[in-house]
Amino acid sequence: MTEVSRTVPAHGIELACESFGEPDDSPIVLIMGLGAQMIAWPDELCRLLADAGYFVVRFDNRDAGLSSHLRDRGAPTPVAVLTRRSRPPYSIDDMADDTAGLLRALDVAPAHVVGASMGGFIAQALALRHPEKVRSLSLIMTSTGSRLVGHPRLSVAARLTRRRPELDREAAINSVVETFRLIGSPGYPFDEARMRDLAGRSYDRAYDPGGVLRQLAAVATQPDRSRRLSALGVPTVVIHGMDDPLVAVSGGRALAKSIPGARFVGFPGMGHDLPRELWPRLAEVICATAAAADAQGSVTP
Repeated sequence: MTEVSRTVPAHGIELACESFGEPDDSPIVLIMGLGAQMIAWPDELCRLLADAGYFVVRFDNRDAGLSSHLRDRGAPTPVAVLTRRSRPPYSIDDMADDTAGLLRALDVAPAHVVGASMGGFIAQALALRHPEKVRSLSLIMTSTGSRLVGHPRLSVAARLTRRRPELDREAAINSVVETFRLIGSPGYPFDEARMRDLAGRSYDRAYDPGGVLRQLAAVATQPDRSRRLSALGVPTVVIHGMDDPLVAVSGGRALAKSIPGARFVGFPGMGHDLPRELWPRLAEVICATAAAADAQGSVTP
């Protein structure tokens, strides 16, 4: 098992990435969500995928972790994000083009693409903008971009769009723990020790509240992709927590309905996180979708 970390040029910026497994195996690329770094993809889950015969790549999105931070573009206020009064620093499409650049730089296209939350938005945009680079899609706790589905609970929306002051390390860790107590999986034990460890490592790698707001502005201004998704022709699975308080399950159901042949897999008790108890099942579902695509030699026309 190999684990390689490096930084590559992509779409005019630098993206930090890590890989698990053998480069000759079929590639799986993991795209993480809002404000999260690539280490939010559990090492154990990455190894489960690699042990199943895949070359697994995870990376930091722009404005996260060790990838480029676009501080020169400023940081919109939460009010500006919500009211869309100002032009966002960049778009979900820009982040999809980043991912396409990463795939090109690593020479792993077409790849099986797995996106969680905002990463699911990016994965959809990647498949629409760069169809030749996508073999299959596994879309986790995400939606179509439509304002009619996937609504967060009010308490969750209020927390995620609150003012983000600079915090010291301990306060930042506490804030992450409080957020995931709110959005996490009610049907599974809350692993506070793991969450504190992840939050601390993330703070030490890169702490940038402004970057979260820039990403949030991209999410808030994304288009409704529902009609365009009907053009996708790759094997797709939509995975969603049936108790997700951030992206309601209506978003996942609408997404599965919009993509021809997509399969919907709902997990009771799962919220807006990746509980340890589901890692084997998540790996199984992702690998089944990837295997179906590899068997078909499927690439979007």
